[in-house]
Amino acid sequence: MTRITWNIVDVMPFRAVALGTVLSLISTQLPAQDFAKGFTALQAGEYQLAFKELRPLAELGDPYAQYNLGGMYYNGNGTPQDYAEAAKWWLLAAEQGNNLAQSILGRMYAAGQGVSQDNSEAVKWSQLAAEQGNAQAQTHLGFMYDKGEGVPQNYVEAVKWYQLASEQGNAQAQVNLGFMYDKGKGVLQDNVIAHMWYNIGSAKGQEIGGTNRDKIAKEMTSADISKAQSMARECMSSNYKNCGY
Repeated sequence: MTRITWNIVDVMPFRAVALGTVLSLISTQLPAQDFAKGFTALQAGEYQLAFKELRPLAELGDPYAQYNLGGMYYNGNGTPQDYAEAAKWWLLAAEQGNNLAQSILGRMYAAGQGVSQDNSEAVKWSQLAAEQGNAQAQTHLGFMYDKGEGVPQNYVEAVKWYQLASEQGNAQAQVNLGFMYDKGKGVLQDNVIAHMWYNIGSAKGQEIGGTNRDKIAKEMTSADISKAQSMARECMSSNYKNCGY
């Protein structure tokens, strides 16, 4: 069996913040209509206009404009691609508590993309975002504890973060949580629960989940497989509230 390892491309390209969310939170000292114009242009693929509108707001200190501008530099939309510049703007947003920027910044430090590779910084930013409920950051933090990168290896802590992300529907976390149950790392070994999480991750598009599920099924009875399948259906239909434990 294998777990999902982390690569920066697994979590990029950046996704713009939902407009309604931003406009409800943006500072009243900044021209919200300019952000709306820039964001709408960004969504429409009018990148030069988006860059023109968002850059001044980012320079004024708005974290949502900074977050979106970082994404434009990362993808080379409306400006030459520049990972260091992307990291600069995401850092400014992250320092203001933007969990989306914190989450991405954590993965950039882990990969050494746009910044010097630094697992301690990766953990720091992932932890801040994870504590705000960011499922990608929770998954990444779980992986850092799982592998002992930037923190002492701690399978119990890894399971904790994988669990939180899995209950938000993160398929990568679901497969990795299945792996922990499969191997009895940080939890009691349980083929049924491992099969359940592998199956759920597979249903959400993670091919490795299906591969692992089929392998572990060879070690299970037909009754246990049926039970695991039923648990997976109940878990998904309950929006991860009833997952067999």
